[in-house]
Amino acid sequence: MATIACLYLLLRRGNAFAPDVTPPARLRRWTAVFFAVIALGHLWYLPPVMLTSADAILLSLLIGALLDCLLTVPLAIVILLCMLQDRQRPLWPAWVMMLPTIVGMVYCIVTCSDAILPMVRIYLLLLGIGLIIYMVREVRRYGRWLRDNYVDLEHKEVWQSFLVLAVILLVFSIYASGYGGLAYEYIVQVCGILLVCYLLWRVETLSDLSIRQPLAVNEEEKATPENQKNLDEMEVFLQKRCIDTQLYLQHDLTVSQLAQAIGTNRFYLSQYFSAQNMTYNTYINNLRIQHFVSLYQEAAAAGRELTAQELARESGYRSYSTFSLAFKQRMGQSVTAWMRDQAR
Repeated sequence: MATIACLYLLLRRGNAFAPDVTPPARLRRWTAVFFAVIALGHLWYLPPVMLTSADAILLSLLIGALLDCLLTVPLAIVILLCMLQDRQRPLWPAWVMMLPTIVGMVYCIVTCSDAILPMVRIYLLLLGIGLIIYMVREVRRYGRWLRDNYVDLEHKEVWQSFLVLAVILLVFSIYASGYGGLAYEYIVQVCGILLVCYLLWRVETLSDLSIRQPLAVNEEEKATPENQKNLDEMEVFLQKRCIDTQLYLQHDLTVSQLAQAIGTNRFYLSQYFSAQNMTYNTYINNLRIQHFVSLYQEAAAAGRELTAQELARESGYRSYSTFSLAFKQRMGQSVTAWMRDQAR
């Protein structure tokens, strides 16, 4: 499975899971390498099955552990870092963090002893705790960055991925701390299958945020560049270039594109939203919800029956779940409850 997944990511140009999504090339390549290492891992843990000498088995297992410290664990960290697209983080710290374990495993191999393995395991435990704290902080920062720059967050958020991966790695860690037995063998195989399947799906369904979509507005509607507009004037330009033209209905409209449309830059537009104590995501969603309410009231007055899903699509949402969440945050109740109240 790991080999097939590796070849798929390297050789297939299209996207079998989400054809309309272009995944990050950097994440795709590193995940393919990770899958290749998982496949090879079965080879470097194969000798202990065939050996009979206790010393030879120990030496073989220590070599396998060294290769894991050199390749498997750092690559897992690299994949986590590549999922965060607010900036391109350096990847070499993943190997620097593993350097003490690499040195410890080399010492164990040279001395053919597992005497310091408890120390190596303690370090790995501390490293895991530190990595979890770091990733929680970075994922929260990444979420804020998304809401400051994007309105449509489907195929962009990653906190669910870290939660699922953390559960898989936790189960795998339970296996790694064990000392054999058939149950442990089943656990590691199940974890391997889940890891390959989930990472493959995650890579294919995560949008590449480095791709800049062209702004879909007419040339005569574009404002001339005036980067340092007064923040008090920003509302006027937003009314003219975003609300009156219904630009907010454009799917995947970014804060940079909106800034371009009103003739300023991302920095000053973000300053305006910050001064209003809101994010860009909140601003656009509020406009879309208002649009939905207007469409519903017009349909009700005309006696036309339209579903909430149809009205949500006409209000700029591709995902009904995204709309439903935004509606509840804006209106304080679910779409169904609100429509029921309106019908009374």
